[in-house]
Order: sequence, then C-alpha cells, then structure tokens
Amino acid sequence: MNYLLHILIMCETYLILALAMNLLAGYSGLLSLTQAAFYGLGAYVAALLLTQAGASFPIALLGAIAFNLIACLPVVWFAVRLRDLFFVLATLAWQIIVFAILYNWTSFTNGPFGIIGIPKPELFGVSFNSLSSFALLEGITTVLVLVFFIGLHRTPLSRCFQGVRDDPLAMMSFGKNPAYFKTIAVVISSGVSAIAGVFFAAYFSFIDPTSFTLDESILILSIVLIGGLGTIKGSIAGALFYVLLPELLRFVDIPDAVAANLRMMIYATVLILVVMYRPHGFFGKFRFE
Repeated sequence: MNYLLHILIMCETYLILALAMNLLAGYSGLLSLTQAAFYGLGAYVAALLLTQAGASFPIALLGAIAFNLIACLPVVWFAVRLRDLFFVLATLAWQIIVFAILYNWTSFTNGPFGIIGIPKPELFGVSFNSLSSFALLEGITTVLVLVFFIGLHRTPLSRCFQGVRDDPLAMMSFGKNPAYFKTIAVVISSGVSAIAGVFFAAYFSFIDPTSFTLDESILILSIVLIGGLGTIKGSIAGALFYVLLPELLRFVDIPDAVAANLRMMIYATVLILVVMYRPHGFFGKFRFE
C-alpha cells in the first residue's frame, strides 16, 4: 500500500510541474529549460522557512510562491526581449545560475549536503504525517491546480497566450502586447512550480541541489512533449507516463546493476519515437517547428 501511495504522490507532484510547463511551452510557445530552477527554489524557500524560521506550512507555501514571483523576473526579461533559440539558451543559463547558487551558497542552503529534518505539513492542528494523509493533501492541492488551469483554458487570456505563440505580429495588430501575456505566463508557471517544490520537500523531509538540475528541467519538458503541448490531457498523460513507466519496468527481470540505466534508456527511446512519429505527443494541439 505504501508503494502505491508513493507512486500517487509522485504522479501528483509531476502533474503540477507538467501543468506549469505546459502553460509556458504549450500555450505560450516559450520553450523553457529553467523549470527545475523554479521547482528547486520553491522547495528551498519552504524548507528554510519550515526549519529555520519555524513557519507553518501554509506560510511556507505562500512564501515559496511569493519568492518565485520575484525570482522569475530574469526569465520575464528573457521572454520579453528574446525569441526561439535565444530564449531557450537564456533559460538554460538561468537554470545553471540557480543550481550554482543552491550548490555553492553553503551558509544559506548547506550546499551539496542539503537541508534535512523538513517537517510534514500541519493544517489547523491536523498533522499529515502518514503517506495516506499526505497523498490526500497533495491530491486536493493538485485538483485545485488542475481546476485553475481548466478555468484558465476557458478564458480569453488562454486564447491570447495562443495568439502570442502562433503569431505575435497579428496580436500586436489587434492592440495586444505580447510582452504582457508572456509575463503573465512566466509568473503563473513559476508560482505553480513552487507548489510542487514545497510538497516535494515536505514529502522527502530532505532536499539537495542534485534534485533540481538541468536534467530535471529536460525531464519536465519531455513529460509535456510526450503527453502533448497545449492540452490539459497532455499534461496528465505525460506525468502518468513518466512516473508509471519506470515502475512497470521494475517487474521486468533486469539485473540490478543495469536496471536504473536501462529504464532511462527505454524512456529515452520512447521519447525519440514519440518525437519522430507523433510530434504532437499523445494529445497535443501544437508542435515546435
């Protein structure tokens, strides 16, 4: 039972990340490699507030979101002034900078040794120490995030995101400023990513910089590419695929010495096949040319 609850919690975490990434890449056309940085900053801010400041879980969650709204300003600057490959390279640089700060600022983040003893969430005097209660709390949060994005998808704002993605010059001719909508997309995405980071930190009670590397950003992007850009269903399918495929492969008789690497090779092979033969992903409505 604990094993299944662990899988459920990981599905919830990566679904939140996929929804945040899809807003940037799928709806707004901003191919970003900095999602793990926002994910990590949310985790670290919450961890420091919980362990050093003695803050409650809701305060830590709100603090992480607020911090990310400030930390995303460089990416907003990139999004407004750069396009296509240049934006990708700029977000790559920001991802590297954030990782370097987390890894080397030892007096604040404890560097490569990470932060330990992060407490489990507590709300209104109720502790969510057990796996089942934690999965329920994160599940409720994930549903709220999902409802938020479904509602956003049905608003004129979503159509403006897609207009900026497809033809920014046409949007300008209608009196819409693409920079404004890119800014909103980056701000929302970074804030939602912080939520995933907070739950990640609380679940494992330990974080270190190696959980928030460039590799993680690429994996989050691959989740969205496989599931499909520009759709809620794509985010759900991609997150489930990413979490469940390695778990299903555990039941295949693979030598322990090569199991982890072989699982990643299989995942990479599936990603290549999807990109080659179904470039829109499982449920996508948009593809990068």
